[in-house]
Amino acid sequence: MMAGRARLLAASLSIVAQFACTTKEAPISSPAGNPAPSSGRSTRAAFGATPDGTAIELFAVTNSHGVELRAMTYGAIILSLRVPDRAGTLDDVVLGYDTAMDYVRNNSPHFGAVVGRYANRIAKGRFMLDGQTFTLATNNGPNHLHGGLKGFDNVVWRGEAVPNGVAFTYVSADGEEGYPGRLQVRVTYTLTDRDELAVEYQATTDKPTVVNLSQHTYFNLAGQGTRDVLDHRLQLDADRYTPVDATLIPTGELALVAGTPFDFRQPAAIGARIDDPHPQIKNGLGYDHNWVLNGPSGQLRHAVRVVEPTTGRALDVATTEPGLQFYTGNFLDGSITGKQGRVYRKRFGFCLETQHYPDSPNQPAFPSTVLRPGETFKSRTVFTFGVEK
Repeated sequence: MMAGRARLLAASLSIVAQFACTTKEAPISSPAGNPAPSSGRSTRAAFGATPDGTAIELFAVTNSHGVELRAMTYGAIILSLRVPDRAGTLDDVVLGYDTAMDYVRNNSPHFGAVVGRYANRIAKGRFMLDGQTFTLATNNGPNHLHGGLKGFDNVVWRGEAVPNGVAFTYVSADGEEGYPGRLQVRVTYTLTDRDELAVEYQATTDKPTVVNLSQHTYFNLAGQGTRDVLDHRLQLDADRYTPVDATLIPTGELALVAGTPFDFRQPAAIGARIDDPHPQIKNGLGYDHNWVLNGPSGQLRHAVRVVEPTTGRALDVATTEPGLQFYTGNFLDGSITGKQGRVYRKRFGFCLETQHYPDSPNQPAFPSTVLRPGETFKSRTVFTFGVEK
């Protein structure tokens, strides 16, 4: 989901240019400072600072099988996930950078971040709530994307170690990026001995507002930066998806996947139909669409299974959310050098963004994303890693 990447990159470079940063950072494989044990199997360490001097912290969580999660307070970003293949060899399966400053300089792909206050797109950067029109930044062509020019992926959260995980909290001020209400957000990453990464979201507000939070990690189960993901086999538990216009705003239709390149109800290679002449494939330049997940929204149920045939690594996703944006890294173009000096080319990663549907504030027939005072937004997604022999 990177249309408009150049505009975002320019904004990031402009911010960096305003400050002089002398903080040195170590790569994520060798965090700066001396990590001190905290609760459960977590460690924390200094990890550089933003150009204005705000400290960034790195948290590492390891389970009894050696599966390791690393995440930082900038953007609540997942920096790395090391999981085993069928031979037991651990490798990092998420795209990203080596240092915090790399993310500050250019994370227009939103690598690993929590995106909000509204994940995905809002048409023309406007929505009406309780008779009042709210205007947001149009940072993705004519539309608003992932919270605006400074979304939740571009701020420093407060981090704390929790049993077997890390919790990040952030307070979004009333009016931030045009959204009403002071929003208090908490996102928790928990790594279990069943090789599950559970992501839990909570939010409260003091004024009516809209909320849609998601996790924007790019996965490659062959190992980050190794090759494209087109041979990965995907199964997606959805009978319908939301077609989009040329600017990737839903038309309002809940279209059947049957007979289209969007039918992954049975396992199929991601690349099998990714260049099909279907008009929706052309609009997304591949897959960049929201699927309407089967089963009752609000209940945790299975949504996706992905298997990489060479390594045998498998990923299952369960969620309480009504939708899932499947994105195939169509805008990665080789201009970004990521971790370990690896170049990220087109379709070198895929995203599984559990979410409410895009543009829901302007689509009355879609599940509501309105949050009111006295209510609590809650969402849970579980990524379970395994192997197929």
